[in-house]
Amino acid sequence: MKVPFDAAAYERRVREGPCFVCATLRGDADFRHHIVYEDETCAAFLNRYPPLLGYTLVVPRAHVRDVTGDRALFRHVTDVVHDVAEALKRVVPTERVYLLSLGSHQGNDHVHWHVAPLPPGVPYDKQQFAAVMSSRGVLPVTDADQAALAARLRAALASAG
Repeated sequence: MKVPFDAAAYERRVREGPCFVCATLRGDADFRHHIVYEDETCAAFLNRYPPLLGYTLVVPRAHVRDVTGDRALFRHVTDVVHDVAEALKRVVPTERVYLLSLGSHQGNDHVHWHVAPLPPGVPYDKQQFAAVMSSRGVLPVTDADQAALAARLRAALASAG
């Protein structure tokens, strides 16, 4: 069961407000997300408005706007994307993991990869782009739910080495 998502308010915030990735990484309470992975180069955190359970964003720590501009950074971040995807598959029921790099120079311009686990049994017409669109609603997860999920993902990542 999904709940409505105010896409217009979200768009205003990402276009007019501070970079949500930078704000999250510096610990701004208004942009709190549950961290599942951190190193000196990048981080991964749960989507605050998840259309799918476990939907995670992987980001470089530096405010980078070009997804492929720095080859070494790209390779490192995509290694983390891989590890997060594998951890998600161990923690939440997953039929397929969607990987996308979205954003725009007009808003959400900090490069970020979306790692979205599609649960088994989703009808075909609700898969792919339809599954990851917050405008179609988000899951009514609580902060406690997200904290518990983040802890399970951190444990899965740690056990994988």
